[in-house]
Amino acid sequence: MNHISGDRHSGPTRRALLTAGAGAALVAGCSRGGASGAPAAASSGSAPPTAAAGGLTPGAMTLFKDPAYNFNGLLALGGSGAGAAEVGEVLTAVNTINDAGLTAQTYVQTFRALGDQLLEAPPGAPADGQTKRFRALRAAQYYGQALFFVLGSDDPGSEEQLYKAGRGAWDTFCGLCEPAPVKANVPYGATPLPVWFFRPDTSGTPRPTVILTNGSDGQNVDMWTYGVPAALDRGWNALVYDGPGQGQLLFVDQVVFTPTWEKVVTPLVDWLTARADVDPDKIALTGLSMAGDLAPRAAAFETRIAALVAMPGCLEPWLGFPPEIRKILTPSKQETNDIWNKEVVPELPPDAADVMKKRFEPFSIPAMLEARRGKLFTDFYTPATRIQALSITDVVGRIKAPTLVLDYEGEQFYPGQPRRMYDALTSPKDYLKLTAAQGAQLHCSPMAPQLHCEVVFDWLEKTLLNR
Repeated sequence: MNHISGDRHSGPTRRALLTAGAGAALVAGCSRGGASGAPAAASSGSAPPTAAAGGLTPGAMTLFKDPAYNFNGLLALGGSGAGAAEVGEVLTAVNTINDAGLTAQTYVQTFRALGDQLLEAPPGAPADGQTKRFRALRAAQYYGQALFFVLGSDDPGSEEQLYKAGRGAWDTFCGLCEPAPVKANVPYGATPLPVWFFRPDTSGTPRPTVILTNGSDGQNVDMWTYGVPAALDRGWNALVYDGPGQGQLLFVDQVVFTPTWEKVVTPLVDWLTARADVDPDKIALTGLSMAGDLAPRAAAFETRIAALVAMPGCLEPWLGFPPEIRKILTPSKQETNDIWNKEVVPELPPDAADVMKKRFEPFSIPAMLEARRGKLFTDFYTPATRIQALSITDVVGRIKAPTLVLDYEGEQFYPGQPRRMYDALTSPKDYLKLTAAQGAQLHCSPMAPQLHCEVVFDWLEKTLLNR
């Protein structure tokens, strides 16, 4: 990627550019499970993010006027079909937040309280195992909702505690499943990867297996919504895991994202192929949101992947940031950080600063720890170059596995990138765009995860059965 010159006398200053557009773009682009940055729509000549999102979420689809919060609310609603939310609970929370005035604090406070409530006994008779199970799953969803905005709340230092609350709810849910998923730690460097291996039964029958890969800020509950029941209903196994920069590895172990995701997936495949209940010739890999970059990277090197789905296809996560932010990065660390600290930070609106804290924390532990103290990081260069290093433009042609590339009408983070990936692939490939006419618009179809899973698993079954 070409770096932008640091000449402050050629055209508008970075400060002017940022004040004019990047702050607003960043605020609009904050979405759970989404790209590592603000929408790229502002850099592609298309409508501004707020206009694009508003036009694609008419009427009852607009829960909040702010598109960032609205996207997250729609994700919660979408989880209802998989038991990972309750429509009435979400809409009641939305009303409570809007009545109080939408802020990070009211959002976090409302959804955290809802998670706490669901871990208590329900009204009426004592809860049986099924009730406890799905109340815990919904609690995990609501804690995840709160977690996404906690760095902008009055108590950013509670981030790890809030993550652990959601993780505890997830583990409670898993322990009550029948059969319960196999829980293990797969070796990965100095920090093992926590995995949850879901099976339709304990018969030991070799089955097709899908590895479900999360994005830059999703939680395990999102992998339930976007794949586990769909796999189990078809007689498949499903593996959920936390990789570097995700879940436990980020919030507790303090391990950031790596560009060499094949080093993450290969140990998972090793672990799966050692199991008698996995068909080693039918292991599929999916990647949701930014994992639409990570999963293809892994498949370019891990040849045991029999089928790949990128949801959506992404070649360069760095392009998910608006150009005003990307222009800050120069070849010089000192110059970059001087621009960031002296020109950009003083002009960042508070909401945009909160977005930057959230977007950069999976790539910088100092940035995460500073954010938990309510401060904005001072080293822009290091995490920015880590995000830039996630580009897979040079390796996507190595992928041999049949690949499905999904795209979405109104894709607000990686517009144009799914088609670019499809065109660059040399393996057997398919491209499919989900649309507003299907209620499946926006990044990862937040309102239509059931349709999303139908499309993905129909394709996977057809592809793997033809092997």
